[in-house]
Amino acid sequence: MNWQLIELQIKKAQEEGAFDNLHGEGKPLPPDEFAHLPENLRMVMRIMKNAGYDDEALFIQQELADLKVSISKANSQEKTDLERVYNERMAKMNQLMSKKGVQTNSSMFKNYQEKIEKKFY
Repeated sequence: MNWQLIELQIKKAQEEGAFDNLHGEGKPLPPDEFAHLPENLRMVMRIMKNAGYDDEALFIQQELADLKVSISKANSQEKTDLERVYNERMAKMNQLMSKKGVQTNSSMFKNYQEKIEKKFY
């Protein structure tokens, strides 16, 4: 990334007064709602929150990731039961995301979701 170009654009905006009289100027930033998390997870949580995930969705996401691991280690009878639970939780997740207007059936969403699961769960 060309940081010099970005720095020039910021400097130009400063000179033009683009940052003058901004809302909240001189006030402290609000506390970080993810300060309790390890630093490497904070940005992920912000991205997921901005994508429509809330605490309930994040909890279900963790359950789904755990169920995938359990399914991979289970015998055939356990696997059937765990897959049923997984499908129920996935339906709950899709319903929750649908209420928020997040399109969960798109291949882009599924691809993004899988990448998040692999990296952080």
